[in-house]
Amino acid sequence: MLIFGVVLMVLSPVRVLNVLALVGRYRVTTDIAYAPGPRHGLDVYAPSSANAAPVVVFFYGGNWQEGDKAIYRFVGAALAARGIVTVIPDYRVYPEVRFPGFLDDGAQAVRWAHDHAASFGGDPSRMVLMGHSAGGHIAAMLTYDRQWLERTGLDPNRDIRGLVGLAGPYDFLPLHDETLKIIFGAPDQRPASQPINFVERGAPSALLITGDADDVVDPGNASRLAKRVSERGDAATVQIYPGIGHRLLIGGFAAPLRPFIPVLRDTADFVEEVTGGTSLPDAPMLAATPR
Repeated sequence: MLIFGVVLMVLSPVRVLNVLALVGRYRVTTDIAYAPGPRHGLDVYAPSSANAAPVVVFFYGGNWQEGDKAIYRFVGAALAARGIVTVIPDYRVYPEVRFPGFLDDGAQAVRWAHDHAASFGGDPSRMVLMGHSAGGHIAAMLTYDRQWLERTGLDPNRDIRGLVGLAGPYDFLPLHDETLKIIFGAPDQRPASQPINFVERGAPSALLITGDADDVVDPGNASRLAKRVSERGDAATVQIYPGIGHRLLIGGFAAPLRPFIPVLRDTADFVEEVTGGTSLPDAPMLAATPR
């Protein structure tokens, strides 16, 4: 079955995973503007009967250069089916913006989620930030470098209950890729782009998931960040999946791979723990209800 799942990821990952996510115990509202501009839309996946549910804002990856929220329906659907209101925003990428433009966008998306989660059955006081790859970097920067959310009137230590990082780069200097050198500016500016440099006491709890076969983002990013958080007196858990690579990790949210890659279970359990709520078990497949 794992081999079958790997084949799905290689042959036509997005199409297959999103076809499988067309049914489920959730409703989806797409293309909501959180700010002006074509890259400032978001999709909301809500449990069918959500009431004061936890809220996850998920930032996808793409090397800070590409990505599309529609690709990640399988993530939003999986979390919503576990009782979590899930917000997936687009954000501007290079060459339209360089660092920190995508952090400004991310902060605005979180502000929108805080202000509107209740309309979808979510509780804004139970918010968790989550991201994969470059999106993990964005989620971590918003969690640890207080200035970005503070610009929107939010305080990460007060308004964010947890961070879920999936194969995220949190401590990735020096840069070797020429495009990334452009994105993150001159060498003396790059330390300001590293989440690990902003960890302070009192930060939200973190779950940092990675695979030991990841050849895109060094799994050591997770262990180094967790060590820094622990040194500041706060909680960070590193979960390493044996034999799992960078793309397969996020694919674990899809039904065919869940028995072998427990990323949905581990994420939902963490959200439940840090928000003081109860997530739902995996449910039988039912028709999704558009909204």
